Amino acid sequence: MIPPWPVVHAAVFALAALQALASDTFIAAVYEHAVILPRAAQETVSPEDALALMNKNMDILEGAIKEAAQQGAHIIVTPEDGIYGWVFTREAIYPYLEDIPDPEVNWIPCIDPTRFAPTPVLERLSCMARNNSIYVVANIGDKKSCNSSDPSCPSDGRYQYNTNVVFDSEGKLVARYHKYNLFRQETQFNYPKEPELVTFKTPFGKFGIFTCFDILFREPAVVLVSELQVDTVLFPTAWMNVLPFLTAVEFHSAWAMGMRVNLLSANTHNIRMSMTGSGLFTPGGAAAYYYNSKTEEGRLLVAELSARPRLSPTYPPAVNWSLYATSVKNFTEDITFLGAVRRDIFTFSELKHEDGNYTVCQKDLCCHLTYRMSNKSNDEIYVLGAFDGLHGSVIKYHWQVCTLLKCKSTDLSTCGQPVETAQTKFDMFSLSGTFGTNYVFPEVLYSDVQLAPGEFEVLPDGRLESKNTTSKPLLTATLFGRRYEKDLKHPLRN
Repeated sequence: MIPPWPVVHAAVFALAALQALASDTFIAAVYEHAVILPRAAQETVSPEDALALMNKNMDILEGAIKEAAQQGAHIIVTPEDGIYGWVFTREAIYPYLEDIPDPEVNWIPCIDPTRFAPTPVLERLSCMARNNSIYVVANIGDKKSCNSSDPSCPSDGRYQYNTNVVFDSEGKLVARYHKYNLFRQETQFNYPKEPELVTFKTPFGKFGIFTCFDILFREPAVVLVSELQVDTVLFPTAWMNVLPFLTAVEFHSAWAMGMRVNLLSANTHNIRMSMTGSGLFTPGGAAAYYYNSKTEEGRLLVAELSARPRLSPTYPPAVNWSLYATSVKNFTEDITFLGAVRRDIFTFSELKHEDGNYTVCQKDLCCHLTYRMSNKSNDEIYVLGAFDGLHGSVIKYHWQVCTLLKCKSTDLSTCGQPVETAQTKFDMFSLSGTFGTNYVFPEVLYSDVQLAPGEFEVLPDGRLESKNTTSKPLLTATLFGRRYEKDLKHPLRN
């Protein structure tokens, strides 16, 4: 007797679910999107015109989602601002917003579109997920009405939030996150009253989600990983690259290694705004990444990742970031000088020889370097630098940074200025620091803003070391520490 089709379908689905549960890996995708922008973002348009623009961007995103699904991806992350763009006034962005319900309502917009109408963007995203049997992560805007009984209610009677949504492979809304750490230009949005700690479970691991600027702060980023123990972080971003330490692929890869978690980073692509750099980053480094500041093209990245990295036999051990540096004497007492990395005043020491040992200190931080250069260019200067203090003009947060970096020219006053190319390679380097934090992120950046996957390691005693001769000329090797407890109170959040 042949069982009826619904029974067969249910059995096949159950078997697939069990196989997914047993899997140690999953296939992830991120899409870097060259966003189609409104002609005049600060002018208010009709809801119809707003939807027309968003549909143009969603046409492109849908193509990427279909391609990712065809390559076997279980989940895809798309960028912050990827559906309507940026630089809006509060009034001008309003036609682009939808009222996004709490996921607890158990809603599949694709098959029940009128339940919370009008929500055409949510409906279309839900259908993209459902029709391609893939989890879809997107960034849109949420609006919530309020009234005078709420003392924080804005004068226009609504809250507006920069919002991530996640749809599962059936098209159900399973997560909604309101960005907590707004960048200073995001005046069109409101700050949530409290940080949201959004997680959800899948057959291929436990996921957390936050947005762009959030990654630099303890809440929600560190809490999701350290306390809620997520396996993978979903990270839509619109990241403007800033050398020498804050290019997207450089810092996001370092954050994944420092936090020992997967990070799926999807950036917007706009070379005029210095926006590029996406990747699938793991505790061991980049599985795949993309950085292109020359063309206007986006890119789909797909890679297989560990579903539960903490259970992997290759999971890196915990690091005591100050153990080595506090156990050794200062290598040298060389002449130091001050130099600016943007507004941060570093203490630098020039590496005057092709090999040696150096120590540079600032406040509570001493940075130690052992190195040996190869094919050193006569017109290139490298320095060891230390910074221990508050960073930022409006929003101030505490950094501790040890860095080996190339100066822009042979003029020492250029040390710390952005530079993208180098000629000098290093046969070896070992960098460490007396950090007062457990949150340190290791960065190695090669000429032309390229990562160095597999060519360096972090030892349990806090040393960042090259495994062998660097295969490409070196721009920077950096240990980037965050002392969250020393951050100043956010001046813009009510």
